[in-house]
Parts: sequence; structure tokens; C-alpha cells
Amino acid sequence: MYAVVTTGGKQYRVEAGSELIIERLSEAPGASITFDRVLLVGDGEAVTVGSPTVDGASVSGTVLAEELGPKLIIFKFKQKVKYRRTRGHRQHLTRVRIDEINTGTKRSARATKASTAEAVPAADADTASAETPAKPARARKAARPKAQAEPKADAPARPATQRRRTTSRASKPTAEE
Repeated sequence: MYAVVTTGGKQYRVEAGSELIIERLSEAPGASITFDRVLLVGDGEAVTVGSPTVDGASVSGTVLAEELGPKLIIFKFKQKVKYRRTRGHRQHLTRVRIDEINTGTKRSARATKASTAEAVPAADADTASAETPAKPARARKAARPKAQAEPKADAPARPATQRRRTTSRASKPTAEE
């Protein structure tokens, strides 16, 4: 079973047990949240489309953590006037695990305990990595002496007198002289 919900001005296709990253919510990590704006509910071949929302349908989830989005660089530039402005931005996001999809009828889909058990340790990965010993640093390559460039034996070296000479136009004799 899946549903399409809207939050933060965007639409997301969700299933029970899946995680999604949405625009920042005011709820603290560990709090439960309910999405009431369900636009579509699909269960196998049966698809219910709302106008604009499905009556009685809702999606419940759990807030896992707050995150920052990718770093964006905004660079403004105007030619010939030495105008350059650099700004950066990182969007605040919230990671949510979908627990249950309620269709408004007697049918509903819940996440299995196995899928929720897998998601919880992923959130605690920071504490688990702190307990594991650090990997040893890579050994640096030993400094090797660089090989001297040897002249090629089959090609004779040019004498200094055979080098290409350049002349300027002013030094060339003309027909009038």
C-alpha cells in the first residue's frame, strides 16, 4: 500500500516503513506526526484519488532527526565593474519514518517490526561509530629519488648553431635598400 502526501509545498510518494526527508518541521526527534493532506491512496490495483484530498485518509510517522541539506553556493557577478558576491545556503530538513497509512476505511497498512528495527540503529549509527576503534592511517609512500632524465641515445643533440633564429620585421632588408 502506498500514498501520496503533500507537505512543505511538495508531494511525496510514501509506503509504510519508508523514510523520507522533508522540509523542516517544528516537532522534536522522537515525536509522532500525522499528515492529513493525502492526495492519493493505492492498494494493489485499487487506487483512490482525492479531489483534492482523500476523505478520512491520513499517514502517520515518527520524526527521526533534523538535518541540513546540501551546501549551495550563490555567486553573483557583473562584468567590467568588479562586482562579485558569494553567498552560501543549507536548507534545514527533517527525516521522517512512515509508520502507518490509514485509508479512512477499515483497511490500513502498518510498517513491520523488522523494517522499523532496521531504521532505528541507522539513526544511532553516530554512537556506534564512536565506540569502534579508528582505522589506522595509511602509510605514506617512501620518498623515492627521482630518476634523472637521460638523453635519448638514438637522437643526436642539436648543436647551438642549428637552433631556430627569429627575426623581426624591422631588421629584414627591403627591396628599396
